[in-house]
Amino acid sequence: KMLDTCGDAENKLAMELSQHEVQIEREVIDPLCLLTETEIPNIQKQRKQLAKLVLDWDSARGRYNQAHKTSGTNFQVHPSKIESLKEEMDEAGNKVEQCKDQLAADMYSFVSKEGEYARCFVTLLEAQADYHRKALAVIEKVLPEIQAHQDKWTEKPAFGTPLEEHLKRSGREIAVPIEACVMMLLETGMREEGLFRIAAGASKLKKLKAALDCSTSQLDEFYSDPHAVAGALKSYLRELPEPLMTYSLYEEWTQAANIQDQDKKLQELWRICNRLPEHYRVNFRYLIKFLAKLAQNSDVNKMTPSNIAIVLGPNLLWAKNEGSLAEMAAATSVHVVAVIEPIIQHADWFFPGDEDFNVSGAFVAVPAVNSNHLSHTGNDFECGTLERKRPLSMTVMEGDLLKKE
Repeated sequence: KMLDTCGDAENKLAMELSQHEVQIEREVIDPLCLLTETEIPNIQKQRKQLAKLVLDWDSARGRYNQAHKTSGTNFQVHPSKIESLKEEMDEAGNKVEQCKDQLAADMYSFVSKEGEYARCFVTLLEAQADYHRKALAVIEKVLPEIQAHQDKWTEKPAFGTPLEEHLKRSGREIAVPIEACVMMLLETGMREEGLFRIAAGASKLKKLKAALDCSTSQLDEFYSDPHAVAGALKSYLRELPEPLMTYSLYEEWTQAANIQDQDKKLQELWRICNRLPEHYRVNFRYLIKFLAKLAQNSDVNKMTPSNIAIVLGPNLLWAKNEGSLAEMAAATSVHVVAVIEPIIQHADWFFPGDEDFNVSGAFVAVPAVNSNHLSHTGNDFECGTLERKRPLSMTVMEGDLLKKE
């Protein structure tokens, strides 16, 4: 459609240009060609003719004068010959005068038409201005149409695009890569050992990222490779221009990680979660609810909240001005794990209510996962407003996990 619309506009511009060129040829080039190919050559021809006649006149006058001088000393020169030379001289003089008059008449005629020829250049500029106005009108008419079509195009790359821009453009609540990867992992990856920890094949990962960048309709082949799906989700989070947990709250997250009292830490983390910008908070909630669901299968997949926080945390929060990779890892990983782990452990306390992972309705319903797993979700807590009932102590939870392991 874009090619068709733009091609039609270019065709109209070409038509305007062709009409402009025809007008220029008729009103400017043809009159100037008449001037340069007829009138000026005629004047030049007259001038050359005059020069020749002047030479002929000079020659005839010279012969006459010579004969006249000779007749005074040489009586053999016949008077009739002198008369003949005089007539020849006079005739040459008359021709010079006639040619002069004709040249002057042509020059006066040329000067009288100067304004007419000068008008050609005014016509040229007026025609150019008219052409540009019409061409601009064609462009201004079609440009909003193709721009609107471009703006409605949702299948633009999601990786590396700011979250708000991607959501606004696609009209979604949850980013395409996050929802697609979560839905695929819910289908086939919840019991996969080492999910998010084991690296996927580079070519498969690249292919999946490219598929997610343009559409979510051709993903069937990736259901069988949950590690590639998990890798694509990590890549999307890491490639966001601003981390999902935002730069603006980075200092607050790291300060909360240093709180020793576990109950105070949870209350502070809950407060910061609610300060996230709306788009970020909704997507963060979606992801955390999924990670909590993944952790429920930790007896099979070995991905406890701690392990998940270690491998996924650095993709959710990092400093805006990073140093070397080693410095970043040393400074960030401990704080991030200390933040992400309790949020995953107490996901239903931080984000009460069930989560419908198939937000867009673009995916088939996920069958219920039947497994005997350690539960540490919302059944243990009650949810209120700011005066929230405290969750089970983190130390109790950690003890339970250790026993389970």
